[in-house]
Amino acid sequence: MLNFKKEISNAIAQTTNIEETEIYSYIEVPKETKNGDYAFPCFKLAGKLHKSPMDIANEIKQNISLDENIIEKVEVVSGYLNFFVNKKCLARIVIDELKNTSEYGKSNIGKGKNIVIDYSAPNIAKPFHIGHLRSTVIGGALYKIYKYLGYNTIGINHLGDYGTQFGKMIEGYTLWKDEYDLQKDPINQMMDIYVRINNLCKEDEAVLERCRNNFKKLEDGDKYCTEVWEKLKALSLKEFERVYKLLDCQFDSWNGEAFYSDKMEEVINILSRTGKMHESQGAQIIDLEDKGINTPIIIKKSNDSTTYATRDLAAIMYRARTYDFDKALYVTSYEQSLHFKQVFETAKLLGLDEKYTNGLEHVSFGMVLLPTGKMSTREGTVVKLEDLLNEAMDRASKIIEEKNPGLENKAEIAKRVGIGAVIFNDLYNNRIKDEVFDWDTILNFQGETGPYIQYTFVRTNSIIEKAGVDIKNIKVSEEYLQDEDSQNILKLIYSFEDVLKEVTDKNEPSILSRYLISVAKAYSTFYNNNKVIVDDAEIKNTRLFLTHATGKILETGAKLLGIQMPDKM
Repeated sequence: MLNFKKEISNAIAQTTNIEETEIYSYIEVPKETKNGDYAFPCFKLAGKLHKSPMDIANEIKQNISLDENIIEKVEVVSGYLNFFVNKKCLARIVIDELKNTSEYGKSNIGKGKNIVIDYSAPNIAKPFHIGHLRSTVIGGALYKIYKYLGYNTIGINHLGDYGTQFGKMIEGYTLWKDEYDLQKDPINQMMDIYVRINNLCKEDEAVLERCRNNFKKLEDGDKYCTEVWEKLKALSLKEFERVYKLLDCQFDSWNGEAFYSDKMEEVINILSRTGKMHESQGAQIIDLEDKGINTPIIIKKSNDSTTYATRDLAAIMYRARTYDFDKALYVTSYEQSLHFKQVFETAKLLGLDEKYTNGLEHVSFGMVLLPTGKMSTREGTVVKLEDLLNEAMDRASKIIEEKNPGLENKAEIAKRVGIGAVIFNDLYNNRIKDEVFDWDTILNFQGETGPYIQYTFVRTNSIIEKAGVDIKNIKVSEEYLQDEDSQNILKLIYSFEDVLKEVTDKNEPSILSRYLISVAKAYSTFYNNNKVIVDDAEIKNTRLFLTHATGKILETGAKLLGIQMPDKM
């Protein structure tokens, strides 16, 4: 597909004798259409060319060589060069691309590159609560988008199935197993045990010490502790799978922390040979102050048990060897920023190729908070994710019943609308922002929401169905796509691949979410200003194709976010 930015950057590079890749990186898309489709800030070259931005802009305009069938106009405004693309050219490119590919915007730019994405990672024996939603949907969207751009993407669910918490669960199970039927409502039963044992640990230091020892025995392969752990894990996974099915979420690996239990000794041995590891209060630690990190990383506790950090280091070594990754993304809350700074810095001591240590990246996000504050499994103040999704479907079902009681397949549509609303709400804002969980906000079916995008998609399908045409074989005329409303849609559709690239550059799915809102709004404006089904067959077919194109982009983009579109609403 013709790249307008590349055409512009090549022409400017030839005029200025400055590297084309540098020029390309400076080209912007103006916020206002009156400033062109692309703009080049000439002040970026002032230092190199030793001229004022206005002089540079005027000089480039006088000497630049551009095909007017591609770029039809160049203007100089306040030291900027504003470029206007040829409207017919834009229409032709988008039409041809949509007609000739079933997966618009798909790319092979990631071919030969391996991306490991570690996301979701709920804790075994605890509820899968809304605090896990962000990691699951952000990671899931990145997984799909990287894959769509041609990367070999490996999704890993690094389950929290190890650590002192299991020493606590083993102790609680041992004390109170006769009071609970874990086959019936297992997650809530286990949560109750966990809250009880935590309270008991606060009251009795001896109980806390038994819990720590239980985990050490689990690490050492104690038969009883292993049997209890395996039972709790199996019950948890059965519950988790229901939620993943609702979210249409899959993983390539379910290797949790326990998987690395026999791989940590190598890490400890390597680190001990570096001379950086030393004893402190009985524990084995590495100081990182010379790296700007004031808190040391603990490799082994005073009772010889390992830590979350040790397991993460073992995972890095395993993933480097197994997947030969170019990037390894860790999608977790910003609360773990210090942890990953410590782990990534320590990973440089493992003797791995710099390719791997340079490819480690923490994709952090804000917390999901209750209106009353932070959630805590220990205190029992959580909202189960499955409850949230079921509530979303129930509310969507009631709205459908009010607005369209005769609709067929209402349950499936309510599922897609309700869950789509939850996912879109989570992915709409910048991931680093904290999100206060509020039913009315999450399930607001008006404004810039998932249901709005779904409704626009359904409208496009309905219009095409009403017209009764074979969209694949209709004739499309560029002449009738030069008005402002049509051009606004075409420009957005043209930029789809660039939007996806920007998502992966910044690991920020909200860029795609907001883009889809822009597409839906642009089509709404077009639809309000232009009748689609008119007497003139050429105009009608052209507008129908634009309608089809809008629906295609909305459906593809939503699918990449993990949202399924309903056929009707």
